[in-house]
Amino acid sequence: MELPLGPCDDSRGWDDDSDSESETDPDAQAEAYVARVLSPPKSELATLRPSQLSTPASSPSASGPRAASKVSAVSEPGLLSLPPELLLEICSYLDARLVLHVLSRVCHALRNLVRDHVTWRLRAQRRVRAPYPVVEEKNFDWPAACIELEQHLSRWAEDGRWAEYFCLANGHISSIDSVLLLQGGALCLSGSRDRNVNLWDLRQLGMEPSQVLVKTLGTDRFSTHKGWVWSLAAQDHCVCSGSWDSTVKLWDMAADGQQFGEIKANSAVLCLSYLPDILVTGTYDKKVTIYDPRAGPALLKSQRLHSSPVLALLADDQHIISGSEDRTLVVVDRRANRVLQRLQLDSYLLCMSHQDMQLWTGDNEGLLHVFTNRDGCFQHVRSFNVGHRSHITGIQYSLGALYTTSTDKTLRVHVPTDPPRTICTRRHDSGFTGVCAEGNLVVAASGGLSLEVWRLQA
Repeated sequence: MELPLGPCDDSRGWDDDSDSESETDPDAQAEAYVARVLSPPKSELATLRPSQLSTPASSPSASGPRAASKVSAVSEPGLLSLPPELLLEICSYLDARLVLHVLSRVCHALRNLVRDHVTWRLRAQRRVRAPYPVVEEKNFDWPAACIELEQHLSRWAEDGRWAEYFCLANGHISSIDSVLLLQGGALCLSGSRDRNVNLWDLRQLGMEPSQVLVKTLGTDRFSTHKGWVWSLAAQDHCVCSGSWDSTVKLWDMAADGQQFGEIKANSAVLCLSYLPDILVTGTYDKKVTIYDPRAGPALLKSQRLHSSPVLALLADDQHIISGSEDRTLVVVDRRANRVLQRLQLDSYLLCMSHQDMQLWTGDNEGLLHVFTNRDGCFQHVRSFNVGHRSHITGIQYSLGALYTTSTDKTLRVHVPTDPPRTICTRRHDSGFTGVCAEGNLVVAASGGLSLEVWRLQA
């Protein structure tokens, strides 16, 4: 529908030179508007050059400068004159790392926009379209989380069709029960029921099998240990292996995997945690034991914290956390040297993974449980059924990725939302017994004598 003309629309008024309002230069008005409304703060504006200013209409040469000024008025606002919502929309099509590390260096306006955590929160939630994270701590690192999320979703897009798959089946003659990636995924260790710890060079994936399998650790002709190898842990270039032969052996990867120490425990070593100042073991005799790996290693303390074997263990600078077949989770304060908490659970935990204040665990019923550390007190916040029908044997959690393995013969790749969203599933006829992810590599141990490896897009 065409609207009727009003007084302001009368075409006769456009050429009336007698109207004092006509003396106003439209280009000057446009520039003033841009400067007042659309441009960034004054600290971001460059000073206008004299050549960009228009001359009064009464000047004989007004038409030339006005034309030049009109071109300048169109180009001057640029990208920064756009509303923040449009800038964020444009940035959403760029790689998160580029936005964080490159755009932030262009100018103050973009730096302030990129450093705003609300920007990254909105971006992350737009990507996952679900409540995220499960627990948001006070200093949650939104930029890092967003980068990890986008990388994880990209690598496993379309059910992981772009991930390269390798099966390393020529190193062990019995089930593999532990796996550990080293040096950003360049090297891998596997512990097996054949009593051996094998070292693999994953930089040689796709080459002859003899090039991938480097060696079996130890000087014994037949085996690394005298019992099943059940657990592995590392600190920098030092690695330890725990076995059902009641020993922990320490290996120096910087010295070609030479053994530099051994701990003789009183019972089978089922789980390990290795820090620069302590090495912690969880054993079949229900004890959690602390050693100093720098001295001997020397025994510092041993305590029976459970009424059944210790199956899962984690340690950091403040706490030692252990899970047992007695269905308890015990938290020890390292500094006060005392038990802080003893949580009774409905199932027993088989594996743990933590980052920052979140602790993710897997149990014997195929469920995931999330705990958070609030003011030094661990609280159970959520439980999830992610599709596993049996024991969860391995878990690895980070800000943007979650991997789980189970005796139900599946490895599942998730996004750690609330609830976790499974984006890829892999199966193995003999089941999976553990998982480790680092860099662009994911390695799963299987009961079928093989290591299953996925090399993701870099």
